[in-house]
Amino acid sequence: MIKLSERLKLIADQVPHGSRVADIGSDHALLPCYLVNSGQALSAIAGEVNPGPLEAAQKQVREEQLEQYITVREGDGLAVIQPGEVNVITIAGMGGSLIVKILSADPAKLVGIERLVLQPNVGEDTVRQWLLQENWLLVDEHILEEDGKFYEVIVAVRAEDAAARNAELYAANPLEAYGVHVSKEQQIWMGPYLLSQPNAAFARKWESEKSKLERIVQTLQQSQAEESRVKEQAFQQQIGRIEEVLQCLQKGRP
Repeated sequence: MIKLSERLKLIADQVPHGSRVADIGSDHALLPCYLVNSGQALSAIAGEVNPGPLEAAQKQVREEQLEQYITVREGDGLAVIQPGEVNVITIAGMGGSLIVKILSADPAKLVGIERLVLQPNVGEDTVRQWLLQENWLLVDEHILEEDGKFYEVIVAVRAEDAAARNAELYAANPLEAYGVHVSKEQQIWMGPYLLSQPNAAFARKWESEKSKLERIVQTLQQSQAEESRVKEQAFQQQIGRIEEVLQCLQKGRP
């Protein structure tokens, strides 16, 4: 059995048993091979646009003797699948904007897709905003730290009542018990499920983000330009919102 990194194992854990999976940007096809070997996936498509990773994926599938169950295809984004061919899509290890671009490129390719498992390296809020706009129901979020980097895994499903349930999700205040108001925009930014059940990785990520913003503010303060003052104020507001959340975590659950 292939041993996955913690990040890939967390992604794999979000794939239901019996799925037909397309892993977009599959690199060495480790995730599809693991999913098929473990029985979670009945079949898989490993999509890769770059020649090097494509060859590595083909080699991995051959070595695992899974050619009957895993197809490695060269192509950009969802170009490697046909409508109805798979029911789960995984996209990991790229920016949120690129993930959204891939998912938006050909809506017909999303016909029959029941679940999206997405792991943006940055721009998680861009992914959540797209899911909300396209009426995908956000059902789970996870965060972990591996090799000094933070990774969020975002899971969404098709649901007839997705709009209403998403509205209910974002209308709730995950920090209400602390007397702190968290807006819909902040939940899109930080993650409604992650705010509701924060772990140590979540706290460390936002401590790190706060430090980055504070360094930006220090740089802006050296400028006399009016534009710098506007930006400084906006970043200070972000820092304040992060501090409120971190203070709640330090207090512990009431």
